[in-house]
Amino acid sequence: MKRRLAAAGAAFGVAAATTGAVALTAQADPADPSHSAPVTWTVDGLTETEVAELEQLFDVAHGHGGEAQIIGDEAVADELRALGHDPAFFDTVYKDVPDTAVQQEGTYYGGYRTVDAIEGHLQDVADANPGLTRLYDIGDSWRKTQGEGGHDVLAVCVTAIAAGDCEQDPDSAKPRFSLIAQIHAREIATGEIALRWIDSLVAGYGTDAEVTDLLDTTEVWVVPVVNPDGVDIVASGGDDPVLQRKNANDSAGNCGDALGIDLNRNSSYAWGDDSTNPCSETFQGASAASEPETRAVEDWLRALHPDQRGEAQDDPAPDDARDVFVTLHSYGEYIIVPWGYTSDAAPNDGALRALGEAMSQSNGYFVGTNDDTVGYSTSGTTDDMAYGELGVASFTFEVGPDFGACGGFFPAFSCVEDTLWPENQGALMTAAQAAAAPYAA
Repeated sequence: MKRRLAAAGAAFGVAAATTGAVALTAQADPADPSHSAPVTWTVDGLTETEVAELEQLFDVAHGHGGEAQIIGDEAVADELRALGHDPAFFDTVYKDVPDTAVQQEGTYYGGYRTVDAIEGHLQDVADANPGLTRLYDIGDSWRKTQGEGGHDVLAVCVTAIAAGDCEQDPDSAKPRFSLIAQIHAREIATGEIALRWIDSLVAGYGTDAEVTDLLDTTEVWVVPVVNPDGVDIVASGGDDPVLQRKNANDSAGNCGDALGIDLNRNSSYAWGDDSTNPCSETFQGASAASEPETRAVEDWLRALHPDQRGEAQDDPAPDDARDVFVTLHSYGEYIIVPWGYTSDAAPNDGALRALGEAMSQSNGYFVGTNDDTVGYSTSGTTDDMAYGELGVASFTFEVGPDFGACGGFFPAFSCVEDTLWPENQGALMTAAQAAAAPYAA
């Protein structure tokens, strides 16, 4: 969910969007904030209005309690100073890639997999495990729709497959847990966690009692990369990944490195209250669900989950409603519950928070709404769509801390295996195990 790179509006023009982090590749020296590489700057003492204004001009990774964390280089800091702020160096964006890291084909930044490598891995898993997996093409990326290369958006179903299982039909015999990752391309640890979730389930069936019981009773669906074009852009930077948040749709004008539509502001549910500036990192698009990646995920969710909630904002999902949905983002160590578009409590707020707290027993993340956590509202998000339209118990995980080698958008690759995946494996298991009755007391 976090905001991104300096996407300047009227105050500095489009040129400011291209002076920020994305085009820079030099490693940052944390002892010297006066460098050309992107870092995180802290600006405090802000009013809510000032935070909102900064979000239109810069890549605001956090905005809460009168403080904003803004990503950019020294030129961005100078722009903040020109607006009367006093930015302070907070942390580096790029973490050290060890000299011992072997840069294998299909990887970048110490071991993160490219989209092509991810697609190959998913096909290998499906081919090797026909009794447990089905691989689906659920739609196209923007570049593919334009004949400019691009990718399919791939989804995997994992379960002990019996007749009728793993069909894209909401009237399924088993309850379903669905998971998406990398809807924001630069949140690179999330895709790796999704892949490890798939691999752990396949490897654990028949050998791990908890996994075996889950797959005997529940369908697990995963889209590891919602935004493959954006990930291509990120990976093109190699050891200095590009800070691309949005998709690759460049039709809205010249935004330099800040091109694209924010796919997590483009969903059809409660769309329309985020940025209308094409160069903003939270640009919502020209219309609801305008992007092919958005439509692919929404149609997939509708094909998996029955509609269990009324149309009014205060209509609760019934106590016997089924299914759970999680969308993985970075960063902040939060589990966020609906709503995102309003500060009003969701009608199932108590049950959603209770399941969030159960998941938090594994990862230790703070559970709350947008107001409680990231501190800003979000319209047109996937989790609001899954809960608001379908009544699915929906959650956003903000993976990883704010600071340090395992923090931010680009944690060191070793952190995935050592920290970020282990702390979230149990939380995902708890979510999946609750799919039959997430609102039950």
